[in-house]
Amino acid sequence: MLKKIIEILKKVVFNVFILYGYNLLAGPLNIIVPINLFTVGSLTIFGFPALLSFIIIHVLVF
Repeated sequence: MLKKIIEILKKVVFNVFILYGYNLLAGPLNIIVPINLFTVGSLTIFGFPALLSFIIIHVLVF
């Protein structure tokens, strides 16, 4: 049980760093994905395709 909690926590922290790194790289292009509970949670559940989906949605909507 504790091992599973630690594994999920590692995924969450890793995904926060992925979002932060992406925002650093995409900052000059103004394609920033906010770091909040929804984006981190969906990125933790769905992985990298969720980040691509957020980028596509941001480009199409804004």
